[in-house]
Amino acid sequence: MTTAPALRVQRLSVEFRTRSGIVRALDNVSFSVRKGETIALVGESGSGKSVTAYALMGLLDPAGRVTNGRAMFGEIDLLAASPRHLAAIRGREISMIFQNPRTALNPIRSVGRQIADVLVRHAKVPSREAPLQAIEMLRAAGITDPARRAWAYPFELSGGMCQRVMIAIALAAKPSLLIADEPTTGLDVTTQAVIMDLIADLATELGMATIFITHDLALASQRATRIVVMHAGQVVEHAPTEDLFAQPRHPYTAELIAATPDSAANLDDLAAIPGLLPDLRRSNLPPCRYSERCPRKIERCAQPLPQTTINAEHVVACWNPLPVHTLPKRAIGAA
Repeated sequence: MTTAPALRVQRLSVEFRTRSGIVRALDNVSFSVRKGETIALVGESGSGKSVTAYALMGLLDPAGRVTNGRAMFGEIDLLAASPRHLAAIRGREISMIFQNPRTALNPIRSVGRQIADVLVRHAKVPSREAPLQAIEMLRAAGITDPARRAWAYPFELSGGMCQRVMIAIALAAKPSLLIADEPTTGLDVTTQAVIMDLIADLATELGMATIFITHDLALASQRATRIVVMHAGQVVEHAPTEDLFAQPRHPYTAELIAATPDSAANLDDLAAIPGLLPDLRRSNLPPCRYSERCPRKIERCAQPLPQTTINAEHVVACWNPLPVHTLPKRAIGAA
């Protein structure tokens, strides 16, 4: 695929000031997503996936700040844009499905009204037509009896229904870039498929780029064309999905795959990833934040990380990458 990137993130670094020290949450994170493409950010909890999304959206906690990097969305650097400019972009050109819909939704406004507000403000829908379109968005998100549910408040809906409302809000203005942070949390497997199909169909229709943040490697393998693997705030490997699962080259990627349930494998075959994430408040963090738990650590790992190109789109940040044919090709999550 040669389409120009819808978003290009270069060397994004973020830190948080806390009472116990400075947390270096992101370290030179770089990736891109093309128009009409879906990429997945994967990794353990604490790897920096959601922080990356919040930094791009200009929604970092007041204690957080971007210390380096660029995020080019067309001709706009999202990291340098003014709060007013970002507020105009959010919801219209870039939307986000938040991981916890109950905290993202307004508790004192009906869900239909919240969708209608987005339609009026960002999609320029006349206020008289917006409530009807809001009902259709709820229907498209898989909510039964949407005309009645539109009058409900978030506290009257289940967690799964709130997630679907959040998805309807994010897609209401038909953005050109969607950031989906665990968009199927709290949904059953059947509804997961409906929601992911809805996002995929709209991405195809609009040429919408999608950044899909997930812990679920099986879902990522089915839905993403490329995968970006993060560990402790660093991108350790990114590659086309098939290449990554067939030939993971970073030791951490291989450990993640080995720890993912396979429908054809015995649960006893699952292997826990050794060690813990490093304390990101440390002032002496090694250049490779995985090195202290890595079985392939060598003396050279104390040097700044390389970007080793395996092929045109497969890059690994490792001095001692795994050789080819380390793992058999696995049908992660296959029926």
